[in-house]
Amino acid sequence: MKKFLTSIVAATLLAALATAQPQRRYTVIDLGTLGGTYSFGFGINIAGDVTGAAATPAQTDGFAATAILWSRQLGGLAKTNLRVLGPPLFPACPTCNSGAAAVSALGEVAMGSEIATLDPNGEDFGQFDPPNPTHRITRAVIRTVGGMTALPNLPGGHNANAFWINSLGQVSGFAENGTPDSSCSQGTPFQAQRFQPVTWKPNGEIQRVLSPLVSAGDTVAFGLTINDLGETVGASGLCGTTGLPPAAISSSSATHAVLWRADGSVTDLGSLGGAQNIATSINNLGEVVGTAQSPSDGTVHTFLWTRLTGIEDYGAFPGAVATVAGCCHTINDLGEIVGWTVEPANPYFGRAIIWQGRQPKDLNGFVRDAGPFVQLTGAFSINDSGWIACQGITTAGELHACLAVPDNGANDNVSPSPWPFGSYVSLTDSAREWLRRRSGMHWR
Repeated sequence: MKKFLTSIVAATLLAALATAQPQRRYTVIDLGTLGGTYSFGFGINIAGDVTGAAATPAQTDGFAATAILWSRQLGGLAKTNLRVLGPPLFPACPTCNSGAAAVSALGEVAMGSEIATLDPNGEDFGQFDPPNPTHRITRAVIRTVGGMTALPNLPGGHNANAFWINSLGQVSGFAENGTPDSSCSQGTPFQAQRFQPVTWKPNGEIQRVLSPLVSAGDTVAFGLTINDLGETVGASGLCGTTGLPPAAISSSSATHAVLWRADGSVTDLGSLGGAQNIATSINNLGEVVGTAQSPSDGTVHTFLWTRLTGIEDYGAFPGAVATVAGCCHTINDLGEIVGWTVEPANPYFGRAIIWQGRQPKDLNGFVRDAGPFVQLTGAFSINDSGWIACQGITTAGELHACLAVPDNGANDNVSPSPWPFGSYVSLTDSAREWLRRRSGMHWR
């Protein structure tokens, strides 16, 4: 009880501190690519290292990409091509895709990678390139300085994917469980088996297999973010109405937002009255953000859930059909929340956003130095120093991963300037295709 009360007091003080502070101003750094024309930044650790995926010169369609780590070093950022799972564990696969989801404080990377082997059921579990499904097996991976470790699958399953790693090196994700279900292809194209959340230990062993919300009759679930207390969040539902992350999550039509405690018990976080609910991120205070459909107009709102208040509507950006605090770690321990919008009238399909209290604001309006970017289109992760892994459109019309760094000087007590803050540029075909398709994705 004493520990619980202490946590409540700490959470209250941190939330009050975050509310009292004027909005930060940001300098934006282009993280670049692996020689191609696009890149995506997914996760950031406390040191400001960023993980994601980037195109090589051979990857050109806006989706095919290779896992990458941008590490902060003296004088700048170093790029490491994390490649894909291959020899000696698996056959070489020069055309396989991979993506790095998160990096721990110690530099361990959680990622997913295709392997050369085709899925025996014709599945496309990783969905690395939705327009061009490869039907290859996807494996969850921990990468350390010693190399890659393929994380074990569940019995009977061929595929797994990793989406976050906490400060202790524990990994969260999901895996097939070997149970055939013909309805799964309705939620995720080509999917033939059910799936459920898994957490893996730092040494790669399975730590816990988490269950769907059985009390609601659910048959599948996926886990996204895990905090340092071992708590995991995600979604639970029926296989036919619960699309797998990353791309098929947009086809989810009836899901429960759920929290799994460290002991494996599951809690339904409730809803805003609509059918589609997904918990995407949890901080170390147990505060959860996610997306929920509003029954009033069918648009997607962001929610905040705490043990004290339950689920609360954190609003919709004006003109947006979806206002998303996505996966993963889009809420830090100060309660700062970031995300993006989907806007039909926006020539860039949406914008990066940051919350002031319950109000989502255009992150672009708080940028002091935009570097080569004309518009930030998404914010995908924020660390406890307020550094943001983001994505934006460059002056060349390319879609690049970026890092938004808060200024150390005095903050400005100002409202954000209206979008756009830069002149419109024509998008490359690959950038337009990715942004267009992402407008239907409620994920990273």
